[in-house]
Amino acid sequence: MAKADAWGAPGGTGFEQREAGSDGLAGNARLIAEPAYRRLLAAEPLLRRSIPALIIIFLIVIAALRFLSLMHERDDVERDAKAILSLAAGQLASSISVDANMASTPGATQDLLEGISRQGAMGRSHVLAVTDSAFKIVAVTPQSTGWEGRSLDAITQGGQPLFMFGDRAGVMEVSIGGQDWYAAVSLANGRNGAAAALVPQDAVFDTWRKTVSLNVTLFVLTAGVLIIVLYAYFGQAARAQTADRIYLEAHQRIDMALVRGRCGLWDWDMVRGKMYWSRSMYDMLGYEPCDTMLSFGEVDGIIHPEDGDLFQLANRIVAREIDHIDQVFRMRHADGQWVWMRARAQVIDPEAPEIQLIGIAVDVTEQRHLALRSEAADLRLRTAIENINESFVLWDSAQRLIMCNSKYQQDNGLSDRDVMPGASRAVLEDRMLAFASERRLANTNGQQGGVTFERQLADGRWLQVNELRTRDGGTVSVGSDITQIKLHQEKLVDSERRLMATIHDLSLARRAEEERSRELVELNHKYMKETERAEAANRAKSEFLANMSHELRTPLNAIIGFSELMEQALFGPLGSPRYEEYATDINGSGKYLLGVINDILDMSKIEAGQFSMDQEEIDLCPLMRETVRVISLQAAEKSITVETRIPDSLTLFADRRAIKQIIINLLSNAVKFTGQGGRIAVRARNTSSALVLTIEDNGCGIPKEALSKLGRPFEQVQNQFSKSHAGSGLGLAISRSLAELQGGALKIRSTEGTGTIVSVRIPTRKPTQPVRAAA
Repeated sequence: MAKADAWGAPGGTGFEQREAGSDGLAGNARLIAEPAYRRLLAAEPLLRRSIPALIIIFLIVIAALRFLSLMHERDDVERDAKAILSLAAGQLASSISVDANMASTPGATQDLLEGISRQGAMGRSHVLAVTDSAFKIVAVTPQSTGWEGRSLDAITQGGQPLFMFGDRAGVMEVSIGGQDWYAAVSLANGRNGAAAALVPQDAVFDTWRKTVSLNVTLFVLTAGVLIIVLYAYFGQAARAQTADRIYLEAHQRIDMALVRGRCGLWDWDMVRGKMYWSRSMYDMLGYEPCDTMLSFGEVDGIIHPEDGDLFQLANRIVAREIDHIDQVFRMRHADGQWVWMRARAQVIDPEAPEIQLIGIAVDVTEQRHLALRSEAADLRLRTAIENINESFVLWDSAQRLIMCNSKYQQDNGLSDRDVMPGASRAVLEDRMLAFASERRLANTNGQQGGVTFERQLADGRWLQVNELRTRDGGTVSVGSDITQIKLHQEKLVDSERRLMATIHDLSLARRAEEERSRELVELNHKYMKETERAEAANRAKSEFLANMSHELRTPLNAIIGFSELMEQALFGPLGSPRYEEYATDINGSGKYLLGVINDILDMSKIEAGQFSMDQEEIDLCPLMRETVRVISLQAAEKSITVETRIPDSLTLFADRRAIKQIIINLLSNAVKFTGQGGRIAVRARNTSSALVLTIEDNGCGIPKEALSKLGRPFEQVQNQFSKSHAGSGLGLAISRSLAELQGGALKIRSTEGTGTIVSVRIPTRKPTQPVRAAA
């Protein structure tokens, strides 16, 4: 039985080959497993000698990599410092150029320096200065430098290009008072003044130097630890060789004891799929010991397939479901017979990442055969007792339960927990159902014949119980059902009547149960429909929020972006035509965002039941004309013709604001999705009890599969044409909800590519009470 080794080792071949005539288990388990460290030191001396060199190479590589990293970090620090100086000098020069009188006003210049110093990414070591055309410092921050009133070119050494070329000279290294500084100078318009930004090199690289010091310290500590570990490694290897000799001697003594005791020791490495067997394991199974470890598949190959799956057991151990083994199974002997083995093992360290089990295996073949014969005999006896029609119970000499059948339990009303072996007879009799009557019968065989009782149970049945003494002093009781003998014909007829009545009651109960079942089915059907509706609404809201994220972010981004451009005045002072265009865009984005939010709030009020309807008598014709004028500008931009066919005298009882919002939403949608030069027709007519308003367009139309969900709250229909039109998608949903709140309805008919017809039906009757949106 070849099986794939779950741990990657080949399985199921070694033992079968040896049964075919091989004289040993070459390639299987070894008697004494050499410690891994000793095999490494004996077989790989070159590796042992190369360990110091490898450690030194490792330290050199780490030092080189860290040196390169620190130098790169230094370059980044220097580049950032120069960029900050250049930006600060440029910003300061721009401010001076804007206000030409600022350079001559020390107080204003000092305030400007302090403001720029607070706003920029500069520390306390940075120095900002403003000079006149002769590079005389008129203002400096911090004032503790004492440079005010001095000539900047006289203070600095080696910075002449800065005063000649200004920004074009970039950031240069200069010397001030014998200390190295970075300096940047920016000339104002017309060279009427200059702005300078300086910082000491020591302040720039102070943090970097601390990092270098820390890295050097850590490198020295790491090198010292590695050298100590290397020394400990060689010392431990020497001590381990001595301990290994002691281990081998003790291992031989233990193995001899295992052979004499018909048990074996085994060690299972779950990670590598290998198993170690002691000599006694091979002796029990008739195999010759070998010097290699057994693979997982080879061990599984000699286990009887009906006694469990070793792969499944290994998976449970790896999954941490169990941490020990105690199983009895068969293993194939070298001569082909099956040997019963009992294996016990325990995981050495359940918390370790690599799982390893160690245990023993005992030959229990003789005990197993004896137990099987005993179990077979006991099973036959128990089966025979269980299948008889009489109740049976056996007590020992101390009147404790040995065994009983289910008939005895049923007659006396005892549970499985009550009839556990060893239970006291007195306790069981207290738990039995009370007898309706009991009578002792005379026994013609005397005392040796036992005792006979006639009992009537609580349910009306009659039993004849015979108790006999066993040879060991126990008691056996057999109870036979004699109800049929005891009952007369009248009782049989009465029993038949009771039976018919019981059947009738059962029929009634069955019909009642069927009614309840039908009710449950209906309730379940309603529950499923409501669940589907709730899930659909939840999905629709999620999709709506996903779609609205773009609609809300786009105008907000436009407002923020244009506002930042105007705030920074990148294109000159405010008032230029470009800023007027930005202000127009900000106003349009704000109005668009307000419209989207108003739609969401209106739909939320309707859904929450907070939308009040104040109905009154409305003259529809003026209301329609006012509404058409609202959207006429939008229609004129696309050259869309709007036709109205509304009678002059047309009234209805409804909420004026709701009707107007319905018409505006529908007309806006019609204009939005109608192409250039299209046509929109608006008609209204009175039916017997309602007003029907129809808006027809020849726009892009709506796909047939989308009509079913169109107009639901928080759902949008997207097709190839409508993707280019922004909007919240709540117009139709709000219109439909407002129409339904007034007792009306909204219907849509559309053909993709041809056009759309939207009909709104509003009752014309006067309501008896105000209408409020339902939650």
